[in-house]
Amino acid sequence: MPLEDGDPARWRGQQVNGDVSGTPHSRGTGDPPPRGTPAPGGSRTAAMAEDWEPGPALGDGDVTPGGVLQRAGQEPGRREEALMAELSELVQKVVKSSSWWERHGVDISILACSFLLLPAGFLCLRSAQAIPFLAGVLTLGVVHHTLTVKGSHLASHNALTESKSWGKVWAVFFIELCSAFTAEQATYNHVKIHHGYTNVIGLGDSSTWKLPFLNRYVYMFIAPLAVPIITPLVALDLLRNVEWKAALRTLCCMFLGLYCHYWLLLNVSGFQSPWSALLCMLLTRSLLAHPYIHVNIFQHIGLPMFAADRKPKRIHLMSLGVLNLPRNALLDWSFGHSLISCHVEHHLFPSLSDNMCLKIKPVVSQYLKQKKLPYNEDTYASRLRLFLQRYEELMVHAPPITELVGIQ
Repeated sequence: MPLEDGDPARWRGQQVNGDVSGTPHSRGTGDPPPRGTPAPGGSRTAAMAEDWEPGPALGDGDVTPGGVLQRAGQEPGRREEALMAELSELVQKVVKSSSWWERHGVDISILACSFLLLPAGFLCLRSAQAIPFLAGVLTLGVVHHTLTVKGSHLASHNALTESKSWGKVWAVFFIELCSAFTAEQATYNHVKIHHGYTNVIGLGDSSTWKLPFLNRYVYMFIAPLAVPIITPLVALDLLRNVEWKAALRTLCCMFLGLYCHYWLLLNVSGFQSPWSALLCMLLTRSLLAHPYIHVNIFQHIGLPMFAADRKPKRIHLMSLGVLNLPRNALLDWSFGHSLISCHVEHHLFPSLSDNMCLKIKPVVSQYLKQKKLPYNEDTYASRLRLFLQRYEELMVHAPPITELVGIQ
């Protein structure tokens, strides 16, 4: 969205030549380079996205995608760095005044409660009556998404603990055992690429979520049901990019997680046939797959996209290219505040937990609005209508490149 008249910057777009490929591909316009390949811009941006600590932090834009330092003394660039440093200082004060319970305890408690609900969910599935059975499906579906989306997301950012060693343990547990994915590739693609290069064409532009060969209704309403099947298959393909020891660990964790779910349905829930147990696995694991897919495309696609060599500094990159949705009790619990109503805050300070993102939200929103910077917000229904009406433009054709005038 353009800045208001009178703001210190304007943006203009130009169409990228060509469309997104209509067939699945291993590495296309929007796919990140294989793990181990340096991303454009060196490591500073990625490091800031992954390892932000409370305290004054400069913007990442003083390193160009070619790795060459921009000349000091450029007033617009220094101004953006000063804005990011000032905002970081305000957030630091909030974080330092917060207790461990606020920083980590609230979110850990939500995950713990989800584990405690598992026995009730499996036992409800033993019932021959419709209402208890559906209650079991709903319980297991919500618990599954809380562990695999909220838990995996927090673990990938090491936001569950202040110990990096325990952070790695939780990442393996939530991402590999619960989610049937690879921790190394999930962390690299999400933290290093998506967060380090948010809405940068060819890197963090969310184009990996696009399937242009599907029409709008199939993609938005039918394809999400296949997420539980596609996820482990994609993980197996990505294992080619990790060391053999990590790949073996991932395979063992994936198998253990899937088999435990299957075994519990047979031996605790009392399913009589393997196919009925597998069908129930698919049902519970895809219960919230629709909002999962929708949220991931609603909050970035359709917003300004940038060329790698012309991306703005961090505070403009995140304020322009990220959008918040309204609070929703079910999605807040299952996905976490940082993926729903505090996505802008999460992209600015990605190592903070969901509860802390919610706590700093008034500070961040007030600061951005005070400085006349964008603070994108929209409703779920509004974004859904937009994507259904402009599906070809947003999800099939390549996005226009935005160039900011006067701040680079």
